[in-house]
Amino acid sequence: MRAMLLAFAAGAVSATGFAPLGLWPLTLAALAVLMALTLNVARMRGAFAIGYAFGFGHFGIGLNWIATSFTYQAAMPPWLGWIAVAIAALYLSLFPALATASAWRVGKGMPVTFVLLFAAAWIVTEYLRATILFSFAWNPLAAITVGAMGSDGLLAPSSRIVGSYGLSGLLVLLSGAIFLIVRERRWPALAMLVSIPLAVSLAGAWPFSPAASPSGDSEDDRPLIRVIQPNIDQSEKWEAEFAARNFQRLVETTGETGSAPLMIFWPEAAVPDFIEDEPLARFRIAELLGPDDILLLGATKLIIETDPIGNRRVVGARNSLYAMNAQGEMVGRYDKANLVHFGEYLPLRGFFEALGMSRLAPGDLDFWPGPGPRTIALPGFGSVGGQICYEINFSGQVVDRTNRPDFIFNPSNDAWFGTWGPPQHLAQARLRAIEEGLPVIRSTPTGISAVIDTSGQVTEHIPYREAGTIDARLPRAQPPTLFARYGNSIPLFFALLLAGLAFALMRRAR
Repeated sequence: MRAMLLAFAAGAVSATGFAPLGLWPLTLAALAVLMALTLNVARMRGAFAIGYAFGFGHFGIGLNWIATSFTYQAAMPPWLGWIAVAIAALYLSLFPALATASAWRVGKGMPVTFVLLFAAAWIVTEYLRATILFSFAWNPLAAITVGAMGSDGLLAPSSRIVGSYGLSGLLVLLSGAIFLIVRERRWPALAMLVSIPLAVSLAGAWPFSPAASPSGDSEDDRPLIRVIQPNIDQSEKWEAEFAARNFQRLVETTGETGSAPLMIFWPEAAVPDFIEDEPLARFRIAELLGPDDILLLGATKLIIETDPIGNRRVVGARNSLYAMNAQGEMVGRYDKANLVHFGEYLPLRGFFEALGMSRLAPGDLDFWPGPGPRTIALPGFGSVGGQICYEINFSGQVVDRTNRPDFIFNPSNDAWFGTWGPPQHLAQARLRAIEEGLPVIRSTPTGISAVIDTSGQVTEHIPYREAGTIDARLPRAQPPTLFARYGNSIPLFFALLLAGLAFALMRRAR
C-alpha cells in the first residue's frame, strides 16, 4: 500500500510536466520513481498495481479540465464532472499498468533490460490508448516536449521520425537513465539510454530544411490569412437570445476584407445555422467576404432520412467544417471522424441513460462520425486538411496520405476546457505540425487561436479569453517527414527494436 501511495503521488507529479505548468523535469523524475517502485515488487500483480496507481494520479490531475466541461450544461449536476474525471482515470490507468506489468514480467532483476522493455511497452500501450475501445489520445507523454507557446524542447524534432508515441518512448529512456544513475551506476548502459534519444532527435532535425515552392514564390507571395477569435463564452453560445449578438461579434472581429484574396478562419460550430440547408444563412455570411475570399468555418450538418412513403426525419448530425466562397457556394466539407465520447455522442446509450447521464453538447441527436481525413481544394489558396477540435490529438490520423494538403485547419471549441485544457490542446496541435511537416491553423471561440509553423513554433496567437484577429501569411509546408510517409508503423517498429535490444542483452547476460 505504501508503494502504491508513492506511485500515485509520482503520477500526480508527472502531470505537472504538461501545459500550462510545463514542469517537464518533474515528469522525468516521476517516471524514474515509477521504475524503481515497479522493480521493487515481488509479483507481477504488484507491478500492475504500481502502474495503475501511477496512472490514476497522472490522469486524475492532468484531466481536471473535464470537470469544468460539466458546468456548461444543464442535463446533469456539475459535481458529476469530478466523477467523470475519476471514471476516465480508472479506465486510462490500465495502459500504464499494462506497461509496468509486461516490462516487469520479462525484465525483473535486470534493470537495463527492464528500462528498454518499459519504453517499448509504453509506446505500444500509448498507441493502444488512442486506438481501441474508448480511444482517448489526449496528452501523450511526448506533449511535455512542447510548451503552450514556448520553443521546442531538445527532443521534439525526433517526432518527425518516430512520431509522438515514439517520442514518448525516448522520454521513458531518459527517465530510465535517471533511474540507473541513482540505482545502478552502470555507465555503459547509461550512455546507451541517453544516446538513443539524442541520436533520433538529431536525425529528426538534420534533414529539416525549408521546402522550395514549386512556383518559386517568396514569403510575401504566400496566401493571406485571417484567424478569428470572437471570445464567445460557452454559456452564451447556444442561447437563442444571444444568437444575434454572437454573430455580430464574428462580423466585427472579421472586419473589412479588402481587395487582396483572403482566407478567413472561424471556429468550430461558429454559427448555429444549418448552412448547407439554409441559403439565406449562407448568403448572410457570404456578404462579409471579398470577391476572391474563402471562409472556413464550423457548423452542423443534419442527417435526414426519407421513408418509403416520402416522410423525412432527422436521424443524426455531423460536426462539419465548411469552405465557402463569396457567392455563398460550398467549396467543400469535412465531417469530424473522431468524436468526443459523452460530449458529441453517448456510447452505450441505454446503460448510461439509466444512470442519469447525458451527452454534454446540447440537443437530443447524437453526432455521427465522418469517414476520416480528407483534403479539400481551395481555389486560389491550395488545399486544406480538416481536423475538428479534439481529433487533432490523434497522431498519425490527421492527414489523407494519398492526397497531402498544404496545411491543416483545426477549428475548435476549447471554451469547455477550463484553464488547463486550451494550452494542452495547443501543445498537441504543435506536435502534429512537427510530425507531418505541415502548418496548423487554429481558430477557437475563446482561445487559444494560433498560427503554427512546421517546426511547431507558434508564430502568432490570440491569448485565452480575449477577442482578436490574426492577420498573417500562411506558413509554407515542408516535404513529407518520415513519419508523414509511414505513420504509426514507425513508432511500433521502434518499440520492436527496443524489445529486441532488451532480449539481446538478456541472452548475453546468460
